[in-house]
Amino acid sequence: MLSRVFSRTTLNALRMHNQRSIQTKSNLLPIVNPTRATAVATPSQSQSQGMKVRSSVKKMCDGCSIVRRKARLYVICSKDPKHKQTE
Repeated sequence: MLSRVFSRTTLNALRMHNQRSIQTKSNLLPIVNPTRATAVATPSQSQSQGMKVRSSVKKMCDGCSIVRRKARLYVICSKDPKHKQTE
């Protein structure tokens, strides 16, 4: 019983020590808002349009073509990436 209490107090002391060391290290680092840092896209990253999931896919313009891949129907559009669909 004494060893269990001792180990818990030792663990608590180590946790407190780790928290203090993290706090002192964080004071040295500049404060960065993680939500804002991830929201800004770098120029090297390109965003791709997602696919609409539908029960029946349709051609929306002349650039749309229906393709069967992986036992599914896909609509791929060369003119407008918003037209991409999957069934």
